[in-house]
Amino acid sequence: MNTCIDMLRHTRRHLLSILEDLSMDQLNDTPSGFNNNIVWNVSHMIASQQGVCYKRAGVPLIIPESFFMEYKPDTRPERYIDANEFQQTKETFLSSLDVLERDYNNNLFKNYIPWTTRYGVPLANIDETLQFLVFHEGLHFGYVMALRHLV
Repeated sequence: MNTCIDMLRHTRRHLLSILEDLSMDQLNDTPSGFNNNIVWNVSHMIASQQGVCYKRAGVPLIIPESFFMEYKPDTRPERYIDANEFQQTKETFLSSLDVLERDYNNNLFKNYIPWTTRYGVPLANIDETLQFLVFHEGLHFGYVMALRHLV
């Protein structure tokens, strides 16, 4: 499943590269018709990866619980994120995949609890979950691209 993690890593790097020319105001802007902004989507991708991989396996999160709660599914942007905080988020965006890969290789997710996503996709183990994450992050990549054209 390292192939899935490699795909996620490549996609996340590409996403960050296309955001480089945007201001913090643009990254925090929630255009009319949208429920969230670019910063929220990037942060949500981290929180979702942590929730579906770590929480579902009964493994402690590698991010603060407060970050998870702020960006888990069914949340919306609550505040303006400054450049320093977004820099930390971008670092976590990439480093969390390195930790995920290490933890996967160390078999930390052996007690994964099966569940069904809101999209009706049953996930029985971490391998299926990593495949799902490629889809999920592609979905949010698309949202970010749409937002980027509007801000």
